[in-house]
This record gives sequence, structure tokens and C-alpha cells, in this order.
Amino acid sequence: MLRKFAAILLTTVAVLAAGWLALRRPDIPYETLESTYALQESRFLTVRDDLKLHYTDTGPRDAPVIVLVHGFAASLHTWKHWVRELDDTYRVITLDLPGHGLSRVPENGDVSIDYYVEAVDALLSKLNISSVSLAGSSMGGQVAWEYALAHPGQLDSLILVDAAGWPESEAEERPLIFRLLRIPVARTLIRDLDLSGLIEDGLRKSVADPLFVSTDMAERYAALSRAPGHRDALLSLLAGSPQREKASKAKLEAISVPTLILWGEQDRIIPVSDAARFEEAIPNAVAIIYPDAGHLPQEEVWQESVADLQAFLDQKVAGVAEGAGGSADGPALTEVPASNQVTGGGMRPR
Repeated sequence: MLRKFAAILLTTVAVLAAGWLALRRPDIPYETLESTYALQESRFLTVRDDLKLHYTDTGPRDAPVIVLVHGFAASLHTWKHWVRELDDTYRVITLDLPGHGLSRVPENGDVSIDYYVEAVDALLSKLNISSVSLAGSSMGGQVAWEYALAHPGQLDSLILVDAAGWPESEAEERPLIFRLLRIPVARTLIRDLDLSGLIEDGLRKSVADPLFVSTDMAERYAALSRAPGHRDALLSLLAGSPQREKASKAKLEAISVPTLILWGEQDRIIPVSDAARFEEAIPNAVAIIYPDAGHLPQEEVWQESVADLQAFLDQKVAGVAEGAGGSADGPALTEVPASNQVTGGGMRPR
């Protein structure tokens, strides 16, 4: 009986090991990834600690500057529609955060929010830019509001897109890959495996319409996560999430710049109720909710979201070029009757 049990156990272990080896995927060299995912506008710059960052910098050199920061496991590609619409009037900078996209991982392995805040600042310093509007999506939203607190004199305005940061802010119906990666043992076991299926499933459950996620989009997320060191960086970010600084009204009320909050009502990653929390906490903030969007309104409803952003910037950011199709005051944000407001303050659906 003991021998039979041992034989079954050994067979099971062998099958699992064979399966693990079959699903194991090696790193993809940066050179290979760059040949596929670098853009015509792509640039690379070495900043602090010999960190090589991938970024784009388009639009008039003398125009007001807007910087766009992506979210967890994403890349600067998420902003492509916004960049195309904005860079006639604004100087638009996008970047891949360290351990994401085509940016390298710092040698010390530090991929904390604090490090990301200083990486953004280091890039702007290298580019001799001292004043910007800063937009961030999801985790990039937390980078943005923490930057606003750390460098208040350098912001013209702040834009938060389904931003992270509040305690217990995760929605209940999170995609399986996010739930798995919260478990330390699971993170270790699946680190080197082919996660393309889980990544695609996670993307489809993050947006309002699952059909919005194309095969190319899912493949890009999966491939860029396999850049050297990126999987460790992403897992490190998840492991450090519970200890991460959290948003609070006492903290955020120190942000004095005009702030625009954009949110997908069907976000299953960070609940739409967090939009109201940001709007209530930040003194000069207005929130717009998109009923037909999930976690990525800059992609899912890009026409509406970039139009709202342009109206906000034209109103709030001094020095907008007068040749941009309107006066320096810009068009007013669309007013919605009080009966259509989602929740208090200036928060309204698009």
C-alpha cells in the first residue's frame, strides 16, 4: 500500500513538473521587444542610477506640457489616442515606468511608488521641464497624486484616471490573475509560466466590453511582461501593495492645483466610488464618470475622455496656444442637470 501511494505521488509530481516545464517561458530580450513595440516617436534616456527609460516627447516645444503615466503592467501605448489628439496644442510626454514596457529595471530592484515619483521627476529634470500637467491611470494615478504632494510647485494641473490609492479600494469581482498574484505561493509558482491566457482574461474583465480587447493588445501586455527583470518587478509591486502609502482626505487636501478625475463606471479593478472619494478630498477637483467604460477610459471611450481633458486644460492651464480652435479660456465642460449627477460635488456622468 505504501509503495502504491509513493508511486502515485511520484507520478503526480512528475506530471506537474512536466506541465510546469512545458508552460515555462523565458525572458524576451529588450532588442526583440524594441523591434516590435518601439514607436516611431520612441526615445531612450538614462536618468538616475543609470536607469534607462523609454519615453515619447511630441508636440510644440514651447507649448504647455502634459505628462501621461500608465498603470500596473501597462505601458505608454495606453495613451496613443490621447497623444494623437493633444500634441497639436500641447507638448505631450509619455513614459514607461521602470519595470514596464521598454524601460529597464533599476539595479537595486526598487520599483516602489516613491521610486516612480522620483523617476518621473528625474526624466523631467533631464528634459529641463519645470512645470507640467500630470495625468496618471490606475497605479499611475497614485504616482501622479503622490508627485503632486512631493513636488507641488511643479504642477499646473492634475488628472486622475481610475486612480489607485484608497484603502480597500479593490472591487469585489477582480480578474483571476489579480487574485492569484496576491497569493505569495502562487506568485512564486507562476512567475515563469505562460500567463498570456490569464492576462487576456484579466484585460477582458477590466473593460466594459470584453470584445474591446484585441489579440494584439493582449499579446503586447504578455510580451512586455517578459522583458528581463519585469516579472520580478511586477511581483515585487504586488507584494508591496499592502504596505503602500494610502490616500486620505487629510493628505490629499494639500493638493491645490486644478484636478480632473475621469472614471469608468464599470471598473471592476478600482470601484467608481473612489472617484467621489478623490473629488471630496481634493479641494479644486471635478469628476466625470463614463457609463460605458471600465478601467481604461483613455482607451475605451478615448474620444469623450480626451475631449473632456482638452476642455479642462484649455480652461485651467495658462498659456494655451490661441490657434488651437478657440480662445485661451477654452470651451466649458458640459453641464449635466442635477438629476443626472451620480453623486455629490461636481461629479457627473459624461
